[in-house]
Amino acid sequence: MNATITVVLYKSKTLANGENPLMLQISKNGKRKYQSLGISVNQNHWDFKKQRPKATCPNAEFVQKIMVDKVAEMQKQIIELKASQADFTPTSLLNANKTDVREKTVGEFYRELMAHLKQTNKLGNMLVYRCSYNSIKEFCKGRTNILFADIDVRWLERYEKWQRAKGNKETTISRTFRTLRSAYNKAIEAKAAKKSNYPFDDYKVSKFDVKTKKRALCKEDVLKIMDTDLSAESVSVRFSRDVFVFSYLCGGINFTDIANLKAENITGSRLQYIRQKTGKRINLIISQAAIDLVKVYHVKRTANDYLFPILYVQRHKTPMQKQNRIHKILIQVNKDLKRVAEMAEIDFNLSSYVARHSFATVLKNSGVDIALISETLGHSDLSTTQIYLDSFESEQVKGAMEHLL
Repeated sequence: MNATITVVLYKSKTLANGENPLMLQISKNGKRKYQSLGISVNQNHWDFKKQRPKATCPNAEFVQKIMVDKVAEMQKQIIELKASQADFTPTSLLNANKTDVREKTVGEFYRELMAHLKQTNKLGNMLVYRCSYNSIKEFCKGRTNILFADIDVRWLERYEKWQRAKGNKETTISRTFRTLRSAYNKAIEAKAAKKSNYPFDDYKVSKFDVKTKKRALCKEDVLKIMDTDLSAESVSVRFSRDVFVFSYLCGGINFTDIANLKAENITGSRLQYIRQKTGKRINLIISQAAIDLVKVYHVKRTANDYLFPILYVQRHKTPMQKQNRIHKILIQVNKDLKRVAEMAEIDFNLSSYVARHSFATVLKNSGVDIALISETLGHSDLSTTQIYLDSFESEQVKGAMEHLL
């Protein structure tokens, strides 16, 4: 009896993201075995009759390609086994397949990984891997057709020496090596690289660990920034200061979330939004001072537009357009904040993220419970909040926010 190979949505198992895993199903002589494809799909986006993703599936083309490639790979194995007159069972076929590694070049794997992250709207992660890819490409003088097996300890040592010669900071070097290590692990998981060649057991990335410098201002310095006269400065500098103050007053809201705010996010005296990074819903009191800042920038804009002039509904429609725009404006804001610190006579490397740390630290120093601060910041666990502080009821939140001014 011939073996049949299909891809099915495994309804009996639901993942943490609410989706079901796609499984390779091999049937022969009444025996059936499954192997995960490493991807999942929501049941609402799956055509159970045709056993394929519906057109409504967010990344249908990518899923379809994975399915077709995997089925074709298994069919090729069966043909080779039949040609050699070797018998097999679904179990032996899958076990043989587990050891089958088709090595890909570093460039090929990185490009596929970035394409997948883009298709699944994980644009922040995509940019991290793109920076890593560009760094490797520059180091290799444009050649990315090397194999992961070529990245051994000696290669890593040369890469580190090259980065230091460029004047890269320790934090930058740490980030590039951690990203490369992550890509290597993903390549092994995807059977695009061999575990036996893995160099990071001997080359320890942890040696680049550096303690984060203090990134929080005291309340007095924040108030100095708010009170500094910037009337003679550019519109850009004044806007950057206002964004910093808005973040501080609104629970340490980060720049990406500020960029995505619309009028519908403010109801009465409350600011409500979904945090882009974690998907967590934030609901907190918004002060009159923060509302006054919004009015400065939203008064001349349409009701359907964003609150701040970072994104524009008519211009920035796709996730990539939004991501690129936010990244561009954030660079300018952080540059302008250096000028703000200078004008306020504060010796501090001011950035948009300092507002988030300062919010948490000022509340902590005022005696506010760390659990409440964590809730307001939208952290998934207290340990993340504790990192901020070391460098839930409505009335509780209201009382906590009163410590900011």
